[in-house]
Amino acid sequence: MAAAQFSRRWLMAAAGLLACTAHAAYPDKPIKIIVPSVAGSSPDVLVRLVGHALSLQLGKPVVIENRGGAGGNIGMQALASSAPDGYTLGYGNNATLTTNEFLFSKLPYDPHSLLPVGGIATTSSFLLVHPEVPVHSVDELVIYIRSADAATHYGSGGIGTTSHLGAELFKTRMGLSSAVHVPYKGSPQALNDLVAGSLQFYFENIVAAAPHLKAGKLRALAVTSAKRSPQYPDIPTMQEAGVRGFVMNAWGGLLLPPGTPRDLLMQLNSALNQVLQSPDIQAQLAKMAYLPLAGTPEDFKALADAERAHWGAVVKASGARVE
Repeated sequence: MAAAQFSRRWLMAAAGLLACTAHAAYPDKPIKIIVPSVAGSSPDVLVRLVGHALSLQLGKPVVIENRGGAGGNIGMQALASSAPDGYTLGYGNNATLTTNEFLFSKLPYDPHSLLPVGGIATTSSFLLVHPEVPVHSVDELVIYIRSADAATHYGSGGIGTTSHLGAELFKTRMGLSSAVHVPYKGSPQALNDLVAGSLQFYFENIVAAAPHLKAGKLRALAVTSAKRSPQYPDIPTMQEAGVRGFVMNAWGGLLLPPGTPRDLLMQLNSALNQVLQSPDIQAQLAKMAYLPLAGTPEDFKALADAERAHWGAVVKASGARVE
C-alpha cells in the first residue's frame, strides 16, 4: 500500500512538474483574441490597439478574429468551446458578460464560466442627434419627441447593446414611449444612418462619435458619464441635463475559456497590466476618451457583477427580449 501511494504521489508530482515546464515556455506560438463584434467597431479598434502592444510584450503575434453577430453570442460561444491552453482569448463587455443572459431565452455559452483575465478600458457615450433635428439640449429633444407628428426613430448596434439599453433607460426616465427603436447588426451601420439622417437620435461612444462631431455631421447633447468628459468639457452629463440617475459606461476586458490553468491566466494578466500602465498606451487611450482598467481578474469580475445587477433591472423594466 505504501509503495502504491508513493508511486501515485510521484506520478502526480511528475505531471505537475511537466505542466509547469510546459507553461514556462508560454507563449511559444501566436495568440488569438476573439472580438464578438464587426471589424471597425469601437471594441475592434480598442482590442487591436491593445493586442498589438500585447504581442510586443509577450514576444509572439496576437491575431484578432472578428466573430460578430447575435449580440456577441457567436463570438463568446467560440471562446467557450476553445481549448483551455491560453492561446485563445476573447473580449467580453457590457453585453456578453452582463445583459445577454436577461435578453436571450437561452445562451449558447455560460457567461459565469468564462475566466476573467482583466479589464482593458472604459468609456462613455454621447446622446447624439442629426443636425437637422431642431434641438440643442436634452430638454428640447424630449419636447421634440413628445410633440413630433411622425415617430422619432433611434438606432442601436443591436438589441441589448449599450446604445440600445441607454436609449431604453432614457425613454423610461423621460416618458418617451413613442420613440421607435431601429436595431442594426453593428454600431457602424447605425452611426452611418444617423449621419445620413435616417435616424433622429442615437447613443454612441465618444470614440466612434468624435470624428462626426468634429466634421459637424452630428450634434452631441449630453455625455453619459458621471462627470463631464475632459475632451469635451462644454457638453453636460445626462444627469446635469435633467435625466436623474443616468450613468452609462461601455467597458470590456479579456477572458479565457473555462478550465484554463491559473498560472497562464496570471501570466496574461501581468502582461495586460504592463501594457495598460505604459505611458504610450495610456496616451493613445486618452486620445480616444478611454480610461484604462488595469487590475486583477477579481477586479474585472466585480465590475461585471455590479453592472449585471444594474442593467439586468433595466432590461427587465424595458421588456426587451431576443428570441
